[in-house]
Amino acid sequence: MTTVTEAEVLRDALGLLKDREQVAERLLDSSAKHSFDPDRELDWDAPFEDGKWFWPPELVSLYDTPLWKKMSEEQRILLSQHEAAALASLGIWFEVILMQLLVRHIYDKPATSAHVRYALTEIEDECRHSKMFARLIAHGGTPWYPVSRAHRNLGRVFKTISTTPGSFTATLLGEEVLDWMQRLTFPDERVQPLIRGVTRIHVVEEARHVRYAREELRRQMLTAPRWSKEFTRITSGEFARVFSVAFVNPEVYTNVGLDKREAVAQVRASGHRREVMQTGAKKLTTFLDDIGVLQGTGRRMWKSSGLLA
Repeated sequence: MTTVTEAEVLRDALGLLKDREQVAERLLDSSAKHSFDPDRELDWDAPFEDGKWFWPPELVSLYDTPLWKKMSEEQRILLSQHEAAALASLGIWFEVILMQLLVRHIYDKPATSAHVRYALTEIEDECRHSKMFARLIAHGGTPWYPVSRAHRNLGRVFKTISTTPGSFTATLLGEEVLDWMQRLTFPDERVQPLIRGVTRIHVVEEARHVRYAREELRRQMLTAPRWSKEFTRITSGEFARVFSVAFVNPEVYTNVGLDKREAVAQVRASGHRREVMQTGAKKLTTFLDDIGVLQGTGRRMWKSSGLLA
């Protein structure tokens, strides 16, 4: 009797799914060849260079607003430093949630499978990333910028009730928008060398995480019960709204000498900022649309987040 493999019977709008174990084996091989120890890889003793940015100016939240045009170059660079610290803080919060979701995902799966071994490898990566982000914040002397209490509590709820497809959708949201920004950052010679080094490491290793999450989410959106798929659509829409608000901590404006309320209002009114966020999310939202996540109420929530045009 001929055995039909999982990859041969699972097909979505993007085509046949690849075998789960084969994908994991390739990712494990890539991890063995292209993983980094940030403590050794980066020069943490080198001072920051005068006049260099901590984030490309076009990606700073206030770029091209009336307030931006009134700011000195020094204040703009300082804002980029605080926003980089805020994004690193957000990254730590998100990666701690992701690690817990991955542990839940593999809890009842065969421990000897390549799929589980890769999940454990990804958790190792995320531990290093969180430590790297924390060291970057401390090195720069800026505050740690935690998300709001409401968002911390929503995170607790989400990681408790999230389904597997919901978890991987949230994973991609947290990874792909920032990944798009970091791909613009690490080759940008206007940016501090340490920041470029941090973003380079994160981009290389996160590419594997995105591949793993995309492949698994495609499988889940084909095999999960109907209620789970609908729950994923709604929870991902809510997470998109939380993410878009939490992306820049408003306290950065106060800490660089700006009026927080005015700055937040100008960011919300900024056509440039809206374009940046939608462009950063475009690759992800196209993928989610193709596999059936962006439907109904969930799609309307994604639009209200500002990440979907």
